[in-house]
Amino acid sequence: MEINLGKLPFDLDFHPSSPLVTAGLINGDLHLYRYAADSQPQRLLEVHAHSESCRAVRFINEGHAILTGSPDCSILATDVETGATIAHLEDAHGAAVNRLINLTESTIASGDDEGCIKVWDTRQRSCCNIFNAHEEYISDIAFASDSMKLLGTSGDGTMSVCSLRRNKVQTQSEFSEDELLSVVIMKNGRKVICGTQTGALLLYSWGRFKDCSDRFIDLSPNSVDALLKLDEDRVITGSENGLISLVGILPNRIIQPIAEHSEYPVERLAFSHDRKFLGSISHDQMLKLWDLDDLLEGFGNTGKSRAAVADSDSDEMDVDTNPPKSSKGTKRKASKGQASGNASNSFFADL
Repeated sequence: MEINLGKLPFDLDFHPSSPLVTAGLINGDLHLYRYAADSQPQRLLEVHAHSESCRAVRFINEGHAILTGSPDCSILATDVETGATIAHLEDAHGAAVNRLINLTESTIASGDDEGCIKVWDTRQRSCCNIFNAHEEYISDIAFASDSMKLLGTSGDGTMSVCSLRRNKVQTQSEFSEDELLSVVIMKNGRKVICGTQTGALLLYSWGRFKDCSDRFIDLSPNSVDALLKLDEDRVITGSENGLISLVGILPNRIIQPIAEHSEYPVERLAFSHDRKFLGSISHDQMLKLWDLDDLLEGFGNTGKSRAAVADSDSDEMDVDTNPPKSSKGTKRKASKGQASGNASNSFFADL
């Protein structure tokens, strides 16, 4: 299935229990669609969420609301049923919001263009952690629920490990001359995989984050912009050349390219709530839904049986007026996070 979004998309997310998918677009719009295997997806909502691009989207509150982040530094909560604004925090970050992820039922994390990661508690209605972990934009965040740690990757070429229990940046990897673009936790929490600008996959052993234990370069020279964990041994990659590939980890090998979204970079990948569909977005303005069984036929699809660990028609050129920083930074000592006690405490008051 294909959905023409009409503008370049930056992020997508699937509803946690219903056949709904949402996308954030470069013009600040938020789209919501209902999909089914035997019919064309139906657009349910089109909301102009932000004055600048909508870079990050996530369903929250059991799917009753959609959270979006933008270069205008704001985070917005939108009602799924009505499209009405539930809550709006104008100054959520001091820089462009580039990433949002769900942590638990009551917490989310956000990352910005200046390397700051914040954790929001929706029950306490407050920002409870701030980690000034990086010098460049936060490209991706992963959450280890058993140890309550956030792993952040950045354009400065480092990965940070932030402890929610100790409220500090616990450690940071050595500087890599490569921007880190994506991250997943695999092998039952024993390995961390990072995708990079040059296409190498960096493998880190848990607890030994200073330097990678292995490098897998078979996807080079195309950057690995998106990583999606299929199971403990396999990851799905989205690359700069538009290819979506199934990759085995330890032993490291490209099992097979399983789809080609377009000739443009694959921006994001996500699974539907029942893991029947794989969603992908790219610079071709299309959101594509792939039947996962068809993609993995002959490769032993165990994805469904395992728990996851976690329209505008303008002809104008799509331009993000405040794109993420892409210059390579230099290694620095990570700053300790600190609790937040500012006016943002009322952000989730109505959720």
